[in-house]
Amino acid sequence: MGLKIGIVGLPNVGKSTLFNALTRTAAAQAANFPFCTIEPNIGEVAIPDARLEKLARVAKSQHLVPARMSFVDIAGLVKGASKGEGLGNQFLGNIRECDAVIYVLRCFDDPNVIHVANAIDPISDAEVVETELMLADLESLEKRVNGLDKRAKQGDKEARISLGLVNRALALLRDGKSARLVKPADAEEEKAFRELQLLTAKPALYVCNVDEASAATGNEYSKLVEDYARTHNAGCVVISAEIESQLAQLPDAEEAEFLATLGLDEPALNKLIREGYKLLGLQTYFTAGPKEARAWTIHKGDRAPQAAGVIHSDFERGFIRAQTIAFDDYIALGGEVPAKEAGKARDEGKEYVVKDGDVMLFRFNT
Repeated sequence: MGLKIGIVGLPNVGKSTLFNALTRTAAAQAANFPFCTIEPNIGEVAIPDARLEKLARVAKSQHLVPARMSFVDIAGLVKGASKGEGLGNQFLGNIRECDAVIYVLRCFDDPNVIHVANAIDPISDAEVVETELMLADLESLEKRVNGLDKRAKQGDKEARISLGLVNRALALLRDGKSARLVKPADAEEEKAFRELQLLTAKPALYVCNVDEASAATGNEYSKLVEDYARTHNAGCVVISAEIESQLAQLPDAEEAEFLATLGLDEPALNKLIREGYKLLGLQTYFTAGPKEARAWTIHKGDRAPQAAGVIHSDFERGFIRAQTIAFDDYIALGGEVPAKEAGKARDEGKEYVVKDGDVMLFRFNT
């Protein structure tokens, strides 16, 4: 689907280390000085989903194809970015191209890793980033008001809707709150709000980068961030980028033992990726057969023709119906044929809203 999540934060908070672990590469130079990341690095990651392997076993599939999502490692931000300080203009432009934002916050003490403010304060770090984004949004919206007002007075309905949203966003921003707190009243407002392309309206996830000893339970810094995230309509995940970086280099056979010594059930990256998926309002449906079992990404609320269109636009244009089997039924009954015999394979039409985990087979006109 081409969706991207930007990884942002102040310099030296662990962004590039996290990105390297996510993509299992050393593509992003991780160094102990500001601005070591200048051009944004982009990496695709597979969405961890245990259901796919179960599906492949039942369907006797030769190949597994997981859903994927892109992460973008964006240059470190400093105070004044909204006015072009540091790599500000480039930084803001890179965020604007992303669909959601992960804020990496330093939640560990280490005298050997410098901090641009010479103090460990993840809430202050979050506020620096958020303030720069708010200032950029304020400037962008204030430039639009007069033009929208003029068009609205001339009877332009779209301008009137946009102007109302702009004024609501401006009220929040001037009060030091993000535009994420604007709640569009209907689909029409939702569309107009997206078109404003506000940086602080993007879905957000705060990632607490903790020390190794705090990876399983978090620490006093991460607990502050969890409280902060709740009041800012954002998610929160605790992770040790250093541990995840080590895990990324281990053979699969050694991973479980290493995790057990740390009191972890799975890599925290798996949770981060799933939270990112959820952040974008996405869900998964499956196709399965002898050749491959595959996970497909769609938005929550998508109907069957839209889901078919993710495979190929011809499937959506010529959609007739979709044979649909709930994942649990497919696994419990042993595949497509037994599910049909048990009456668990349904033919769904154009109005069917696809559920997470549906196993689908589309019929369409060529």
